[in-house]
Amino acid sequence: MYIEAVTKVSIFIGTTTFEWDQEKNELNQKKHNISFEEAQFAFSDTNRIIAKDIEHSEKEERYYCFGKVEESIVTVRFTYRNNKIRIIGAGYWRKGEANI
Repeated sequence: MYIEAVTKVSIFIGTTTFEWDQEKNELNQKKHNISFEEAQFAFSDTNRIIAKDIEHSEKEERYYCFGKVEESIVTVRFTYRNNKIRIIGAGYWRKGEANI
């Protein structure tokens, strides 16, 4: 996975609206045991990390949000579309994953 740090996170200023494909949300819950409804709380973590996903940013810029939800670290894959954060996928950070 190739990522690039994002220094400007102006998309989080003000009221943030989230959206996603409900069918993808249901598939994500089965595969990763987390809903997009839960995953959006990673953006509320004041210590969150936002990184650009340069490997998957060919058609539109894509990002990762790493943030704490309850006692777990959640990775949220997203894009910024029509003034909304569109969640593409999410999962719990697992011990042993490659260091970024």
